[in-house]
Amino acid sequence: MYTVTLIPGDGIGPEISEAMKKVVEATGVKINWEIQNAGEEVYLKEGNPLPERVIDSIKKNKIAIKGPITTPVGTGFRSVNVSLRQALDLYACVRPCKSFKGARTKYENVDLVIIRENTEDLYAGIEFKKGEPETIDLIKFIEEKTTKKIRHDSGISIKPISVFGTERIVRFAFEYARKNSRKKVTAVHKANIMKYSDGLFLEVAREVATRYPDIEFEDKIVDNMCMQLVQKPELYDVLVLPNLYGDIISDLAAGLIGGLGLAPGANIGDEYAVFEPTHGSAPKYKGLNKVNPFAIILSAVMMLNHIGEKEAASKIEKAISEIIKEGKYVTYDMKSPEDPNPPVGTQEVAEALIEKIKSY
Repeated sequence: MYTVTLIPGDGIGPEISEAMKKVVEATGVKINWEIQNAGEEVYLKEGNPLPERVIDSIKKNKIAIKGPITTPVGTGFRSVNVSLRQALDLYACVRPCKSFKGARTKYENVDLVIIRENTEDLYAGIEFKKGEPETIDLIKFIEEKTTKKIRHDSGISIKPISVFGTERIVRFAFEYARKNSRKKVTAVHKANIMKYSDGLFLEVAREVATRYPDIEFEDKIVDNMCMQLVQKPELYDVLVLPNLYGDIISDLAAGLIGGLGLAPGANIGDEYAVFEPTHGSAPKYKGLNKVNPFAIILSAVMMLNHIGEKEAASKIEKAISEIIKEGKYVTYDMKSPEDPNPPVGTQEVAEALIEKIKSY
């Protein structure tokens, strides 16, 4: 029996989390789900979107899976996802993007893994608000120490990239590649422009790569990487990136396989792991039994593999592949305009998957 912290999330989170639970339980793996709420509704009730009890639960259980959580844009509380990663030192964000036959996409045979550094770069949350005294002081300091001029009505974000943070995320990428029989790791950067931050990332990545002679290594400038993925994604395997580029590239890669509804994710550290879909909370669809649950179910596949339940993980992935290929029991976003069969709801997808799993 495993005990797993389950954070249902906001918006569509609770209903896709419920679908995921049923599918996982159909494999026969015994899980005690320890429910912990976090996010927008908790913030309104308790004044904190991520109460300490949630962190304590994950620390106790070591494993968590969560639905999407709303992050206010521009104002309000900071991202719960970012806070979780920082509180638990979940330094590696792993986002596989793999083609499923029957999915609505122009591409075939895409099989990428995006490994994104989670704790540094512009997502570290070191920001200075426009007009605040400390912001003016920082601007004056920069002007005194460099030849650069910054407009005094600017907001400022700091982009730290360290040897320590880079070394461990690149090492993680190579270890992942080795463990999963991957052949190549590509480091993605903008070292041609940001020579002391991205330049450091590239320098350390090259040094780490020398320790893994069995795995091919290359590097790409991030804008070129975007073009390469659109033109010839089949040439790439494992990508390792600083935080912001990893966020952007993982969405691009999800677009290659049919969208965020097929994009799972994991945030992994040395002690804890939190699994989650890549997509957002889609509050306008809340309670409508309409949205695609595949991303969170695929995140559960990652979770099952992580805890060693590989047979159960394989059954779920096989069932998802067959359901998508058949095209009958899928949600509206997976339907082509020519398909005469109507889409089904979130729970109907889960029920179809359960029937498949039970037949294996």
